[in-house]
Amino acid sequence: MDDALAQDVKGNTLTAFLPVARVADAPDDIPDDVPDDAPMPAALVAVWCGRHLLLVFDRFRGEWELPGGGIDPGETPLQAAVRELHEESGLLLPTLTLAGYARFRLVGPLREEYAAIYTAHVPALHHAFTPNQEIGAIRWWDTAVAPPERTQIIDTVLARHTRLHGT
Repeated sequence: MDDALAQDVKGNTLTAFLPVARVADAPDDIPDDVPDDAPMPAALVAVWCGRHLLLVFDRFRGEWELPGGGIDPGETPLQAAVRELHEESGLLLPTLTLAGYARFRLVGPLREEYAAIYTAHVPALHHAFTPNQEIGAIRWWDTAVAPPERTQIIDTVLARHTRLHGT
């Protein structure tokens, strides 16, 4: 896992995207192979409307990124993904599909960790959003053109992987 799929300007690296393997007769929300060689403190969501991807502008990092964040104590990754998506974009989608797991090598402090990556498809672009302390804006990026300036490259690479793996 030492090859970088993407690296941001701070040196954080996406080292792997592990698509979910499913047992043939298991429900879609029960993955067969949850990685356990590093902690999984976060969940992210790639929401698609055709070729448009939902991005949120994080005021603290000054970047466009996928909605998502930390998994609270007692929360499942899915519950965290649903909550974070709603808090950060105003979009309430209780049914998300687990696409896989992203493995990161992060700096400040140096550590390895995973994030659960969920995806959803919506029939229309959602614009009902009220800026808050954390998120200043949302936008639907047309992936046929270059990403907006100050977009987190790791997140765009992750989102594209959700499309490549059929989710």
